[in-house]
Amino acid sequence: MDADAILRLLREGLLLVLTVSAVPMLVAMAIGLATSLVQATTQIQDQSIGFVPKLVAVFGALALAGPWMMWQIVRFTAVLFESIALIK
Repeated sequence: MDADAILRLLREGLLLVLTVSAVPMLVAMAIGLATSLVQATTQIQDQSIGFVPKLVAVFGALALAGPWMMWQIVRFTAVLFESIALIK
């Protein structure tokens, strides 16, 4: 295995991390924005109000996207193990 193959695997791994973490992060960001708009509209400035909806939304997103995320991670792990076997 040459350096180009190792760099390709590293790049794919980093891209996988970004792709898999994007789902809960985008959901949390959208819920945080919506909560902030409601707080600004109603002038309620309590920091704990945004926590529960964000937590529920992230858990829901993980429950819905979890199988896809797991499939992506397992696929990359299989490719990684196959590549490790080629190291000389």
